[in-house]
Amino acid sequence: MKALVTRLDSFGDVLLAGPAIRAVAARADSVTLLCGPRGAPAARLLPGVDDILVWDAPWVGLTPPPVGRGEVELLIDSLDADAALILTSFHQSPLPTALLLRLAGVAHIAADSEDYPGSLLDVRHHRAPHAHEAEAMLDLAEAAGFPRVDDGRLRVLPPPAATGLTGPGEYVVLHPGASVPARAWSPERCGQAVRELTAAGHRVVVTGGPGERDLTAYVAGEDAIDLGGRTGAPELAGVLEGARAVVTGNTGPSHLAAAVGTPVVCLFAPVVPAERWRPYGVPYVLLGDQNAPCADSRARECPVPGHPCLQSVTAHDVVAAVEKVAGEKKGRQP
Repeated sequence: MKALVTRLDSFGDVLLAGPAIRAVAARADSVTLLCGPRGAPAARLLPGVDDILVWDAPWVGLTPPPVGRGEVELLIDSLDADAALILTSFHQSPLPTALLLRLAGVAHIAADSEDYPGSLLDVRHHRAPHAHEAEAMLDLAEAAGFPRVDDGRLRVLPPPAATGLTGPGEYVVLHPGASVPARAWSPERCGQAVRELTAAGHRVVVTGGPGERDLTAYVAGEDAIDLGGRTGAPELAGVLEGARAVVTGNTGPSHLAAAVGTPVVCLFAPVVPAERWRPYGVPYVLLGDQNAPCADSRARECPVPGHPCLQSVTAHDVVAAVEKVAGEKKGRQP
């Protein structure tokens, strides 16, 4: 059986789909993962994936492309599967994807859907209302005939050693960036955290993408190692795996840290529910006011002046949380 799994949104979303993908891979002859361009780097890290198709869907993402008939027809012609699992977040509809898969001739399609699917789905599943995203995707896979085959934790392929980037010795990672501003702690607070972590005896490594070099340089200052723009996804996984703890917002590196078994101190803005998006399967501490007025708003820009849900967190809070979780790190599972 040739299986197709779709998860069309971001880096972290694709990582959270990993346990469900492994469940499918255990019963299928091959697994193709259909993902978006932001999720593709994570897709290349996942065990159980034999092939990757990248498509920028016009109903997903922060800056979706216009609808193009030619692009849709090209995708349909590229799809070749006997069965498909459409993975979505709780607020997304799987039906646009299901329609394209039906047109491509996929015979058996499963998805979570609150909307009436007509003839688009063979398995219409209803997710548990408060399930973590990773658990919800595993539940859907099981309903579609792909029961879980392991502990269900996040996992990636073994990353490269990172000592050449981080230097020898123990360290803590601070990742100041976020995919949207509403989920980011301020650069000033991040810089304070670096200084206080250093004063508490921690060696600090600051990470960030190519577009975040100015941010990481500011946050690292004179006290931390600045790796801004110097790590692709595999290298970042190696850096996070070697850390005693990772300090980050609710963004992709939070889930990547969990996938390599590193505890997370998560500065979690409640614009999405922590019960669905918290670090999964590792020790963690959530910092931030989870009852702030922005809760469950899915806002990309903070709707409350002063960003109080995260600005109420101090550098001292971060140091205390790091010292709480850093001793809880366990060996990475194969």
